[in-house]
Amino acid sequence: MSPPLDTEVPVLLLRLDRNPFHHGTLGAIRSLGRAGVEVHAVVESPHCPIGRSRYLRQGHHLPADGVRGTHRTGETVDAGGASDDRLERMLRQISDRIGRPAVLIPMDDMGAIAAARLAGRLAGRFLLPEQPPELPQQVADKARLAAMCGELGIPHPPTVSPRSAGEAAAAARELGLPLIAKWSRPWLLPQGGTLRSTTVVTTEDQARALYRRSGEAGSRLLLQRLVPGGRDTDWFLHGCFTGGAVRLAGGAGRKERSWPVGAGLTAIGRWLPNPEVERAARLLAEHLDYRGILDLDFRFDSATGAYQLLDFNPRPGAQFRLFTDRSGLDVVRALHLDLTGRTATPADPVPGRVFVAENYALLSSLAALPSEGLPLTSARRGRGSAGGGEGGEGDGRKEPRETETAWFAADDPAPFFAMAAAWLGQGGRKAAVRLGLRLLRRGRQAVREPAPEGPDGGSGRAAGTPAPLGAPRTPADLRTTEHPTA
Repeated sequence: MSPPLDTEVPVLLLRLDRNPFHHGTLGAIRSLGRAGVEVHAVVESPHCPIGRSRYLRQGHHLPADGVRGTHRTGETVDAGGASDDRLERMLRQISDRIGRPAVLIPMDDMGAIAAARLAGRLAGRFLLPEQPPELPQQVADKARLAAMCGELGIPHPPTVSPRSAGEAAAAARELGLPLIAKWSRPWLLPQGGTLRSTTVVTTEDQARALYRRSGEAGSRLLLQRLVPGGRDTDWFLHGCFTGGAVRLAGGAGRKERSWPVGAGLTAIGRWLPNPEVERAARLLAEHLDYRGILDLDFRFDSATGAYQLLDFNPRPGAQFRLFTDRSGLDVVRALHLDLTGRTATPADPVPGRVFVAENYALLSSLAALPSEGLPLTSARRGRGSAGGGEGGEGDGRKEPRETETAWFAADDPAPFFAMAAAWLGQGGRKAAVRLGLRLLRRGRQAVREPAPEGPDGGSGRAAGTPAPLGAPRTPADLRTTEHPTA
């Protein structure tokens, strides 16, 4: 069992992307606050839902004009999207208010990239993992990630970076339509614009048009073969690593619901061991000598029988609290222990543990009706009921419940009610429109094609035949009794 956290060392949670409904930040506030650590966070406003948590010592507001620079004016932003001078000034001011060195945990890619670049200039004020300053940018850059996967033999969808509009059209023909278009550095996209980090491309003309907006996007356009999704195909791995690719906390999990459906964030996820996913994470950590927290996204490709790595995020994923072991250790607690010179020792994992983001789970479950029913009741089965983790104070060593809710917690209810009020009035309206359009399209479909099945009606492998040693396992091999095949 790990020792208690050093409560003399506070934490600053840094998120530069404005998102008042970022439940990952709330999870970090509660996890560290319950362990007795003084928690500070950069928040949008004093009235945002995250700022209502009883475990937040102080919220520090982003400047009205933010800290983003612009790649078009030549301001000192490098490739991180944030102005070094503005961000350093803000962090120094926050450090002065805190009054002593603090662990700095970025909660988004832009914050992770900028913090690593400024680590040397902030020494003595903030504690960060010892790693090359360019590493977070290297792994978050989708073009460089594709090249790295090729070097290491990690499955990754075929990807082309066109150098002209004509090459974009040719790549669309070669890869096949529909395909996925991505910007290699999505954190550089203009805020409030019409460009999206990921787009489904259905025509060659659309590929040409996207290429012509490369200057506006600030990074290279990537065209990628579409890996078809489906039930039980989306996986993720969260981990906190120290030197020697030693994983201090975390695990592999599967998306059971997402919002938007099929391509969005995790609305409901389950902790499930997956040797292939865990092996890929270990290879990456060893190759990079990665230190700190990472979040990897995978999709099972039935055409190749492999788990394709889609994204590498150098910071905690929003559902990181799913991977809380029986001692209460998760990736943010493990990082605090490691940076303060204490040894993080994982306890027994809790496979089958469920994470529910209530607002998104509701929408994704409604979108699945009536064919699949509501999974929320089955997600709450087990020894404990939903309620946001340990639900207690002190050293945070109470055994975690089998269901972790993103927003509601009996010991910290204010963020849930603030989220519900704000989300129903703001984000909920947009989500309801999206849900309504989805249901309308479904109603117009006269026939639904069944998903391809193998001879046993499942994964496509002969019934009773185990996967060869070392071969990628299919999603059907990893299903649980709580989530049987329909």
